[in-house]
Amino acid sequence: MNILYFLIGCSILLALVFLAAFFWASKTGQHEDTYTPSVRILFEDDLQHNRSETKSDQDHP
Repeated sequence: MNILYFLIGCSILLALVFLAAFFWASKTGQHEDTYTPSVRILFEDDLQHNRSETKSDQDHP
């Protein structure tokens, strides 16, 4: 029965740690930019494609 009290205490402590991390992230502005990630995914492939073309152009004179 003692292990049950220990596990409940650990789970409450872990939940408080995650709650504190969420409030810290909200306070520092981690959740404010919701537009950039949706746009970044559209242009990421173009940048990688251009890098590979530049690299292949340098490999073949």
